[in-house]
Amino acid sequence: MAKCQVCGKGVEFGINMSHSHIRTNRMFKPNVRRVKALVNGTPCHVYVCSRCLRSGKVQRAV
Repeated sequence: MAKCQVCGKGVEFGINMSHSHIRTNRMFKPNVRRVKALVNGTPCHVYVCSRCLRSGKVQRAV
């Protein structure tokens, strides 16, 4: 699974609970996008979550 290279957000695990209280495992996957961004002044592809993109923590390369 991809992980955000800015904040480190990755997959988290939890439990589904049905109406009859049967518990099964589940995964919460982050909204990670592969974008072209400036890293140390050079454009390269990085995996960034949508929250970091929206908050402006990443400078997009044109």
